[in-house]
Amino acid sequence: MKTNSGAKKRFTLTGTGKIKRKHAFKSHILTKKTTKQKRNLTHVGLVDKADTGNVKKMLAMK
Repeated sequence: MKTNSGAKKRFTLTGTGKIKRKHAFKSHILTKKTTKQKRNLTHVGLVDKADTGNVKKMLAMK
């Protein structure tokens, strides 16, 4: 099974098997966003439990 090219660029696996992701809305049109909003979008998040199955399929995992 092939790995989804977009998914392998966006998600990384942690040592415990969780999937890390970046926040959206941090790439452009940053002038109208507050400093607090941009700072909070910087932090890495985890993929929700409901979505981990789909992401693991895209990453060609079990």
